[in-house]
Amino acid sequence: MKSQIFIAALLSALSVPAFAGHAAAQAAKEMVPLADGGTLYVFKDGKMAQESRFGRAVYQSIGASVATKDGRNIAITSNEVARLSSLLEQEHGG
Repeated sequence: MKSQIFIAALLSALSVPAFAGHAAAQAAKEMVPLADGGTLYVFKDGKMAQESRFGRAVYQSIGASVATKDGRNIAITSNEVARLSSLLEQEHGG
């Protein structure tokens, strides 16, 4: 019985991150995986925002560059931290 409860808790914990950024993913034109485990969102209007590997919107300086998982460097052209934060919170009842 305890093992069934543990498995159910584990499966529910693993399913949360899959839906955490659904609103953000829908609003984005492109999601670029980053070398540090985060994600760079490029929205349909061309503006950008970065999500940390922990699922939080993070501030980026305009002009800085981020390394992607495939080894490219992308220059940050805008910082939509509030926009991304709002989209990420939508999935958590915020």
